[in-house]
Amino acid sequence: MRSRDPSEPSGPLAGSYRIMDIEVSFPGGKRVDARFGAHLLRTDQPPELGGEGSAPAPYDLFLAALATCAGIYVLGFCQARGLPTEGLSLVQHVTYDPDTKLPRHVRLTLRLPAGFPEKYRAAVIRAAEGCKVKKTLAAPPVIEVEAPVEEVLHV
Repeated sequence: MRSRDPSEPSGPLAGSYRIMDIEVSFPGGKRVDARFGAHLLRTDQPPELGGEGSAPAPYDLFLAALATCAGIYVLGFCQARGLPTEGLSLVQHVTYDPDTKLPRHVRLTLRLPAGFPEKYRAAVIRAAEGCKVKKTLAAPPVIEVEAPVEEVLHV
């Protein structure tokens, strides 16, 4: 019987799969970087929030993740059927709640190229709706924040 890795979820999360670790660092100012796999994602706050605006803000990347996820599903749908993608685009429009400052409504508008087959219109919309980011928002995971006490090794 294998012993449990202490970094694996326990309790109600036992048996969950560990997919990815993202290591966050703080290189200075209002910048926050995330490293995962071979990628480094840089973020910064806009000047009006004390940053330099040297990179997108984390929340902007969150919203962009939804748009680009839907986009890759649309692109994959078209490529799998040999449909033209020149002129294909997607626009995400976000309406915010004035009290909470959180999104109240997100609309993804596909701009299909001229001559896009009408028989695929509903199917390409369904493809965008199948985006994993959208599904995650619809069925959010448990998000746990912890700050374990680190053991100090005395030599």
